[in-house]
Amino acid sequence: MPSGLLAERVRRDIEVVAHGGLDLDTFLNEALLSLRRAVPFEAVCFGTVDPTTRLLTSTRKYGSLRGQDDRDHDWGLIEYGGRETTTFTEMADAGLRAAGVHQTTSGRLEESTRLRELIQPTYGYGDELRALCYDRDHLWGEAAYFRSSDDRPFNAEEVAFLASLTTVMGVGVRAGLLASLASTAPLDSPQGPAVMIIGADDTIVQVNSGAGRWLDEVAVGGTGTSSAGVIGSLVGAARRYARGEWPSPPRARLRTGSGLWLVLHATPLSARNGIQGEVVVTIEEARPPEVVPLVVAAFGLTARERDVVALVLQGLDTKEISGQLFLSAWTVQDHLKSIFEKASVRSRRELIARVYFDQYVPRLSTGVGPGGWFTS
Repeated sequence: MPSGLLAERVRRDIEVVAHGGLDLDTFLNEALLSLRRAVPFEAVCFGTVDPTTRLLTSTRKYGSLRGQDDRDHDWGLIEYGGRETTTFTEMADAGLRAAGVHQTTSGRLEESTRLRELIQPTYGYGDELRALCYDRDHLWGEAAYFRSSDDRPFNAEEVAFLASLTTVMGVGVRAGLLASLASTAPLDSPQGPAVMIIGADDTIVQVNSGAGRWLDEVAVGGTGTSSAGVIGSLVGAARRYARGEWPSPPRARLRTGSGLWLVLHATPLSARNGIQGEVVVTIEEARPPEVVPLVVAAFGLTARERDVVALVLQGLDTKEISGQLFLSAWTVQDHLKSIFEKASVRSRRELIARVYFDQYVPRLSTGVGPGGWFTS
């Protein structure tokens, strides 16, 4: 249990790095180094999520989990394919910011499918503490902390401490995403979407020619974690959608290490020759309308500031924005000043370029291919 003085020191350290303008990997390395002083752990798996759909977009592993990617697809299927009190989506629905599996099950870890079928037999961990990362009502990340079977389980005070860090960790993750957006994205991308059919037995039944390159793009994160967990989460959610347990066909937007924004879709296929459970997964470059809302949310704007940005992106001037929103021109200028500060820009032109990530703007003069998208 972290002492009062130690807990406050750790909290202060994490707050400093969360507001330090660090990229996501640097922030997580610094934050976890501090956190471990108060809540010891053997390993961590950290995932970023699409804040709209809450689906996994990348994973990063630390400690004894680093480099162990063989069961990521299975993890995604279990995590998003079923219902359990301590899955991240169930925690979010219940308003839980953190939860320990040992504490939640009163020590009956076998009640957790994830622990019973994957975590304990594969990695030998004895307990798991899960925590969500929120900022401004958006879920940006999720973390699973592990202790070995030889260590004591996480206690209630440690769970409460992780829950108290929900917002500051969320700020760091959101800011880390923006820091990574500052780099210039490449102008080349794989040609055409990737299409994969995942069979009922979770093997890849069919792929098109570009799937390998796209999967390499999906493998994001400074720790080099594979794309299997992201694909597995989509497949698991698609099967829940087929059973009426997921609200819509699963989709997620993510930015790769090379700078491309992608959108991933998963759709359950109709039964074929009595076979159920097949899922088609599509990966393609995201269009601006799909990504702009996510990045605008990452700026941490107020609702009114988001309204102003939407009109700026439409090319309206201050007078026109004032008329549309029934605000004075002075108020619009105040909103713009705040927006510029949060987005780290100095003008509307820079704001537009920042929102479109320099992925699209430099390519507006290039040709359009048969699929209706940039040729390079």
